[in-house]
Amino acid sequence: MDEKDWRILQSIYQEGSITKAAERLYISQPALTYRIKQLEEAFNVRILLRGKKGVEFTPEGNYLVQYASKMLADLRKTKEHLENMDNNIKGTLRLGVASIFARYELPEILSNFLKLYPEIEIVLKTGWSADMHSMLQKEEAHVGIIRGNYNWSGKKYLLNEEKLFVVSKNEINIDKLPTLSRINYKTDLTLKSLTDYWWQETFDTPPNYTMEVDRIDTCIEMVLNGLGFAVVPEISLKGYDQLHRIEVLPKNNNEFSRKTWMIFHENSLELSIVRAFVDFLLTQKTND
Repeated sequence: MDEKDWRILQSIYQEGSITKAAERLYISQPALTYRIKQLEEAFNVRILLRGKKGVEFTPEGNYLVQYASKMLADLRKTKEHLENMDNNIKGTLRLGVASIFARYELPEILSNFLKLYPEIEIVLKTGWSADMHSMLQKEEAHVGIIRGNYNWSGKKYLLNEEKLFVVSKNEINIDKLPTLSRINYKTDLTLKSLTDYWWQETFDTPPNYTMEVDRIDTCIEMVLNGLGFAVVPEISLKGYDQLHRIEVLPKNNNEFSRKTWMIFHENSLELSIVRAFVDFLLTQKTND
């Protein structure tokens, strides 16, 4: 087995389909099928079972997938360490960033960072904070930027702490919120828990949800056009100064804010590209 075989096994496992794996790897389906057959003959085991819902790995196949994933991770780490053995800061920096931070803050950060270190290549994945947290746990990224509080045994730095606001096109009375149209948007569990806690503490009736949208910026555009109110974090309100805002405050003195964290494994700092990015972000935070 070599690197190409490792990637074939990993891709089929992730896609659950030989056709999709072939498309992902830019090779023909017959060529991929032939290579799997060769591996089965070489190891004298059955790797795949084909069913109506796609392909499934046999126990032996699952073992080979785990081996392939480990070898690919080791190869990637070896390449990264070799790239960082001289004094030049260059190589590939892998980031996992919460979508909302990636939308409103990250482009400017990366642009300024790459002006300082033009020989660094950024590999970026964005998504829910929980997924980015999982990526870091599995060492699939060097540095994560997540929102909300998650258990993390490695290094963790607070990048930002922001308020939550009730926003509307026109001024509204906060006591009237249960009777007004509220626009809801998909978000991660930590933010949902925070806003749900505030609502339950403040009102004795559920929200009057009239719209459900998949993105926070879509939600804000709906609010901007007078279609209802929403509860959103401060980061999403850049450029929307015309919206009426009411700060979300708890009845008690409990801490009530939305936090953004940078997380990484301490041994990642052995890579000069990671040290450079961490130092850059912490310097940016200090200057803000």
